[in-house]
Amino acid sequence: MPQQVQVAGRSVLKVPHRREVVDASALPGDYRRMLQIVQAAGDPVMVKDVGAELGIDVEVPGRLEPLRGKLSKLAVRGWLHKLPNGTFTIRA
Repeated sequence: MPQQVQVAGRSVLKVPHRREVVDASALPGDYRRMLQIVQAAGDPVMVKDVGAELGIDVEVPGRLEPLRGKLSKLAVRGWLHKLPNGTFTIRA
């Protein structure tokens, strides 16, 4: 179950490091969905492809930046691997 923490006086869901938890069930739901999309792709996936799967209008400038930040957070926390070309894959 995702853990809530206080950030700047607001309650937010924590995205744990992969080594801290047994499986992805500790992630907030939207992050779990992103992992599922990247895993289902099989190959490296672009942010706009994940956005399209999530129903985000990928043609609107700036709409993908929050998603890029979330995918990057998953990469920093060890859930995904961010390749030099900006695509993402599941970490083995």
